Amino acid sequence: MAPSATIITGMSTLQSIPLSLQTVLLLVGSNLFMTFAWYGHLKNLATAPWYLAALASWGIALFEYLLQVPANRIGFQQAGFTVLYLKEPFKLDYVWAALCMVGAVYFIFRSA
Repeated sequence: MAPSATIITGMSTLQSIPLSLQTVLLLVGSNLFMTFAWYGHLKNLATAPWYLAALASWGIALFEYLLQVPANRIGFQQAGFTVLYLKEPFKLDYVWAALCMVGAVYFIFRSA
């Protein structure tokens, strides 16, 4: 199979995934990259000069942005969560989503 055919096949496979799932998968991948970019250097580059740790983190963060930007574009087209900035209509789902995030923070930091 030619390389261009492989790319086209991969793109058609991606397009067969629902947009909401594409957004979620891209954001999960983005979060994993960003977590490693911000905290991975503490363990793996603890003895390296700070500027090497910063360069490594920025390099990893580039991959985070390569996933995050398309996820936000897809998410905006589907959900429009930027009510004030982009003048999207308000939905009650935004309130429920925010409450879920507050609940997640509670369960992470509670002393059980």
